[in-house]
Amino acid sequence: MLEKTTRINFLYDFYQTLLTEKQRTYMQLYYLDDLSLGEIAEEYGVSRQAVYDNVRRTEAMLEDYELKLNLFSKFRNRMEIVEELEELFSGDDPTRTRARILISALKDHE
Repeated sequence: MLEKTTRINFLYDFYQTLLTEKQRTYMQLYYLDDLSLGEIAEEYGVSRQAVYDNVRRTEAMLEDYELKLNLFSKFRNRMEIVEELEELFSGDDPTRTRARILISALKDHE
């Protein structure tokens, strides 16, 4: 479950601007604020089932966006490359120091 939650949180970060206000609100409350479906339903005066359906449909939309755009996948690949470069350029000589500075700059511009 934690792996799914982490993935959905990343997808939400990448694609939240493509969601409606209601979808963003429900996803934020459910995934980021860790409210239960019942708590969200009570807060908005809707049924628990309505919240559940909205969250599940939004999850499917996020997965569909990722399937088409691959932003999260490309991000993960870049991070793996950066980590490997950091390992290759560890050490104290000036070239390696400069390489680490450039790697940091790449990481900061994600």
